[in-house]
Amino acid sequence: MSSPQNIVGLRVKALRRERGLTQAMLAARCGMLGWDVGENVVTKIETQIRCVVDAELLCLAQALEVPPQVLFPPTEKTKAGIKKYFLSKNA
Repeated sequence: MSSPQNIVGLRVKALRRERGLTQAMLAARCGMLGWDVGENVVTKIETQIRCVVDAELLCLAQALEVPPQVLFPPTEKTKAGIKKYFLSKNA
C-alpha cells in the first residue's frame, strides 16, 4: 500500500456514512457549493490516495454540515497521523 495522501479521508467517509449519504450524493453536494467533483474523487479522498487542498477541505466540511476541524483525526491520533504521513514521504 502506498503512503497516505491525506489525514482527513477516514473522517470524511465516517461522517458521510453517518449522514446516510452515498459518495455520489456527497459529490453532488460539493458540486452545489461550486466544486465540480465526481464520485471517483470522493472515493480517492476517502481511501487516502488523493491529496485534499484547503479549499476542498472547506467544501467537504460544508457539504457534510460540520466545522472543518471535525474532519481531522481525534487529537490523540493527530500527532501519530502527522508523523506517519511525513515518515512515509521521506521513505
